[in-house]
Amino acid sequence: MRQISHIVTRPGRTLSDPPVDIPVPKDFATVPGIPQHSKDVDFYSREYPLQRQQVEHAADTEWAPSVGTPEMQHYHHEHQAVMEPFYALMNASGDLEPTGTPTGEDVTANIRTLKDVPQGLKGKHIPPICEVRGEVYMTKSAFLALNKRQAETGEQVFANPRNSAAGSLRQKDPSITASRPLGFFGYAWGEMSEMPAASQSGMIKWLEACGFKTNPLTKICRSIDELLAFHHDIEMRRASLDYDIDGVVYKVDRLDWQERLGFVSRNPRWAVAHKFPAQKATTIVKGIEIQVGRTGALTPVAKLEPVTVGGVVVQNATLHNADEIERLGVRLGDTVMIQRAGDVIPQVLEVVLEKRPKDSKPYHFPKHCPCPLHTPLVREATAAGEEGAVFRCTGEFACPFQRKEHLKHFVSRRAFDIDGLGEKQIEFFYDQDWVKEPADIFSLQSRNREIKLEAQEGYGETSVGNLFHAIASRREISLERFIYALGIRHVGETTAQALARGYGTWQSFHDAAMKLAKGDEETRAEMDALDQIGDTVIDALKAYFSETHNRGVVERLTKQVHILEAEKPASDSPVAGKTVVFTGSLEKMTRDEAKAMAERLGAKVSGSVSKKTDYVVAGPGAGSKLDNARKLGVNVMSEDEWFVLVGGR
Repeated sequence: MRQISHIVTRPGRTLSDPPVDIPVPKDFATVPGIPQHSKDVDFYSREYPLQRQQVEHAADTEWAPSVGTPEMQHYHHEHQAVMEPFYALMNASGDLEPTGTPTGEDVTANIRTLKDVPQGLKGKHIPPICEVRGEVYMTKSAFLALNKRQAETGEQVFANPRNSAAGSLRQKDPSITASRPLGFFGYAWGEMSEMPAASQSGMIKWLEACGFKTNPLTKICRSIDELLAFHHDIEMRRASLDYDIDGVVYKVDRLDWQERLGFVSRNPRWAVAHKFPAQKATTIVKGIEIQVGRTGALTPVAKLEPVTVGGVVVQNATLHNADEIERLGVRLGDTVMIQRAGDVIPQVLEVVLEKRPKDSKPYHFPKHCPCPLHTPLVREATAAGEEGAVFRCTGEFACPFQRKEHLKHFVSRRAFDIDGLGEKQIEFFYDQDWVKEPADIFSLQSRNREIKLEAQEGYGETSVGNLFHAIASRREISLERFIYALGIRHVGETTAQALARGYGTWQSFHDAAMKLAKGDEETRAEMDALDQIGDTVIDALKAYFSETHNRGVVERLTKQVHILEAEKPASDSPVAGKTVVFTGSLEKMTRDEAKAMAERLGAKVSGSVSKKTDYVVAGPGAGSKLDNARKLGVNVMSEDEWFVLVGGR
């Protein structure tokens, strides 16, 4: 028996190669068992109507990844239940590596207490490196029994099975996790040094043989009609299942076809979610709260009389914007029909007019920001010149609501990524007047004699020391991360990277931004000439650096950190100025690593082959791109030949 060494929870890796021409499959597989609200799979997010045409043409919907042509018939189906994702990783010596959650918590000791997770893998043909993924969940009956015990002992009563499962998995004391009735379904894998099976259904059987619990409702379907019949059958059995589900997932069964179909962003083309109709309920609107986001966008939220929808207590529902309020005609005191869209996001569907109070009055959207400054709101024009749907506060950093959201963005994972300083901590520090702008974060330690953070609930000397160490480790940051962390509207990661590469240093970028704020047309033209930079971004930068308060925030921050120069693409490499396409399965580097390497060497990476393509690097499984390259006479090479060309840089 191979011992498990480490358990972690994290999002899976993805492939980015577009689909290629593949032979029509004879079969598709289905697995009912991915629990509702699974956090690590993005395509579980919205309702999927029960129409055959939409299943056949899922690629045409705004959210659904492609599952191929209607003739493709072999799907692996999974249904969704309330669970917490994790993976278990075995190394070559058979030891279980540390385990964590998608947010980085180590839950190895906690996972070991689950009866459905084997302490070691059984059977033969266990790969030296084996990463197993699945979902931790709590059944409805176990949840009710747990809440009964909690209430009897005067302890916290949980809102729903998902929160209970997630909280139980993240306990610092493994004995608490062991006392909670948690279950587990294995259904996927990550890094594998060898593949024990060639299909999704085969891998499920292999996981079961290794000692993992898998969902018994897994089924192979061989036609669209069988898929729909299975979906209907599961929907009819939904209420009798001992865990909540909100749909089924269809997957191409053959793994080589999954690999060749690839991903769009993080969404697999070889899998699609087919949701059940959203569950609905009626309740009363007690109030309408206006929330202000980082970019100043005002979002109205209906505060509701608590009502249970699909096993979850709903107290808030989005009203989207002022136009939606007007369309619905919603007023305070109205009885409304709500649903949890995709069984996740609560939304107001309609007003039950016959129950409207006689003294109700129309709701008027505010003309000023609800912050203490009461800054005037604006409605910006769309690209077509029409009035936009979103009202925005014009206060920028002067608006306390926006300042708080800006700070949350500043410490987020793709910005400064300060460990131990998340949204909850930012809320607390801001409300205590300890952190009002980014620069304040870096002076926390020097002010701690007055603050005495270790005396606050939830903190101690060790945790405070760890926080200060994490902050100190972020005093040096790349230029693109720094630009992104400023939270300038329309400046996302890709745009920040383009600006960093275009200007090279913070001083050069800052000088250009200041000239832009003063209306320098030559600077505007220079910026417009940068790749991926246009009028929208330029106008946003001009507006940001024209604001005195914003400039002060930036200047104080730059005194606290060291901003690294952007890595300049090589100009003397063999591929500088060349266009490169990567296709097939790369064996020595990931697709992101390959792209980063090529760009660092001065090459442009393209997603398609054309007459302008200089090199196509083809790995195993390369399809239409490789064929196209040969037809066009493009230089095709292997991954090894690529490394020889670039000199192993």
